[in-house]
Amino acid sequence: MKKMPNTVDSIKQKILALQGKEVKLHINRGRRKVASYRARIEDVYASVFTVKSCEMENFISTFSYNDILCGEVKISND
Repeated sequence: MKKMPNTVDSIKQKILALQGKEVKLHINRGRRKVASYRARIEDVYASVFTVKSCEMENFISTFSYNDILCGEVKISND
């Protein structure tokens, strides 16, 4: 069976379903730098979403849906 391609709208719907839940983020920062941490998806906006780290106090980061589409950010809900 052929795998359906991801679109920004489908990614946005998946993120919206995970809002308020704890997820694991894998972020490719370039030049062999990869960060992984547990976070909670706080807010979902039209072109970006924000996450708050569960491990680091007062750490909030913002990502766009294109970051997921390009593979720079990977989200798993373990």
